[in-house]
Amino acid sequence: MEGAKYLLLSFRRHPMRLLAFETSTEACSVALHVDGHLIERFEIAPRRHAELALPWAQALLDEAGVAKSQLDAIAVGRGPGAFTGVRLAIALGQGLALALDRPLLAVSTLQALALRAPADAERIVAAIDARMGEVYAACFRREGAALVALTDQTVGAPDAVRLADARAGWQAVGTGFGAAEGVLAARLSPQLARIDAAALPHAADVAVLALQAYARGERPAPESAEPAYLRNNVALTLEEQRAARAAKGTS
Repeated sequence: MEGAKYLLLSFRRHPMRLLAFETSTEACSVALHVDGHLIERFEIAPRRHAELALPWAQALLDEAGVAKSQLDAIAVGRGPGAFTGVRLAIALGQGLALALDRPLLAVSTLQALALRAPADAERIVAAIDARMGEVYAACFRREGAALVALTDQTVGAPDAVRLADARAGWQAVGTGFGAAEGVLAARLSPQLARIDAAALPHAADVAVLALQAYARGERPAPESAEPAYLRNNVALTLEEQRAARAAKGTS
């Protein structure tokens, strides 16, 4: 597991065992929470998510001395993000949760990304490079240990992103701020206190959000998990791209 990064945190108020996956971006990560401690495997590994996710999960379980049957829940980042990555996380989570008869907690990838902001950040805007000149974005407010959504999740051109309010002091996180030559960062700079354009979502943060949901009594059935593609016409868009290329070839 060369090149891995491990994260160890303490969650003493959550005596449970939860396995989390986040594969919505070029980063692949898996995290395991066991009785108050969280370990994570994270790596930027484009197009290798399907190859890495399950072996990493097994390695973390082995490291912690936990069998799959001892897990209380599974968690996944449900997007938005890359179509294949989002679909993979949902498929992995549903497969494991159904096999184990455990709940599947699907959380927003943008919300998980927002947890990358400094702990003292009160208002956070998270954005992910959506390619094709667009970004996924949403605004959040920190209330204690919780993150409350202030806007809907959107996908669109960087110059279409709007903050929940015009006040200064927003913390910006995510690759969306480096996309399209930094258009989003430049346009919002008067309201931004800090920008981390390299931040990527982590399974450890997916686990944190899932632990909070579990503590609230949420026990969603695996089949209820739905991806947040935002681009509901991904297949059509690809067809349109092929048609456009074909048209250029015959013109």
